[in-house]
Amino acid sequence: MRAVDTNVVVRYLVRDDLRQAEQARALIQREAVWVAKSVLLETEWVLRATYSYSSASCAEALKAIAGLPTVTVEDEAAVEKALRWFQSGLEFADALHLASSGDSTQFVTFDRKLVRSGKRIKGVEAVFP
Repeated sequence: MRAVDTNVVVRYLVRDDLRQAEQARALIQREAVWVAKSVLLETEWVLRATYSYSSASCAEALKAIAGLPTVTVEDEAAVEKALRWFQSGLEFADALHLASSGDSTQFVTFDRKLVRSGKRIKGVEAVFP
């Protein structure tokens, strides 16, 4: 199995460079690949910041890549949870941080928006220090 970088995932999804997009597609279709959570996090940022994807479009793109039969995603359960929370209105980075908090019951932050929006999440509470 080979791990892929953000640029491979973005080329696969966006197809803005046809040669690289075809190489990414061929790789992902022919062999098993590993996608780290950090690659998904960066992919969401690139799609939103560079390609003006909406949150809903980002979520669908991330779900599409994670759902491919040849793709293994790091910490799949946390990523699935983060994608659900992202689709319910949390920022993806915040959702992934909360979903990756292990057995913690609180996620300490100075981010007031996260504390407010995190109140909808069951399991890990975002709180001020």
